[in-house]
Amino acid sequence: MRTLSWIFLFAGILVICISFKKPGTIGIEAAKAPAAKVNWLSLTQVQDSQRVNRKAILIDLYTEWCGWCKVMDKKTYTNKNVADYLQKKFYAVKLDAETKREINWNGKRFLFNPNFRANDFSVYLTNGNLSYPTTVIIPADNGEPQAIPGYLEPKDFELIVKYFGEDKFGKIAFEDYRKAFKASW
Repeated sequence: MRTLSWIFLFAGILVICISFKKPGTIGIEAAKAPAAKVNWLSLTQVQDSQRVNRKAILIDLYTEWCGWCKVMDKKTYTNKNVADYLQKKFYAVKLDAETKREINWNGKRFLFNPNFRANDFSVYLTNGNLSYPTTVIIPADNGEPQAIPGYLEPKDFELIVKYFGEDKFGKIAFEDYRKAFKASW
């Protein structure tokens, strides 16, 4: 019985010591790299930048109450490959779909629409099919917005952003591109 007490005492001390170890010395903490950051721009900044250098635009359409939006922020947009690729190939915008502030885009004014409980710009971007999160890509030639609804992990995100970032949209059918695609993230 006394031996069993010593084993529990030793196990308890070991747990306490591990709990108070210096973070970053061993284990998972040491393997974690700092999260990458996407350089989010405002719509005004994007419109100004488009005048100088045309790029595709990626809009992360989210809401404050959306749990999957938060997961995508934490897991997808902090991925180094995602952040680096977006920085090179896109103007990235984070937009609250339910914003009540006026949005001006390409000479048009968009207001909050109580029927949709969203800003009319969000309704325009998704063609009225609101769900969150939605990744919206506006091609570099300022074509029609392409809305991709739902949470995307980095590996799924790669296929979509490279389709647009490598200027294949409108030139190669997405299904053909997907079949030949070689993931690298």
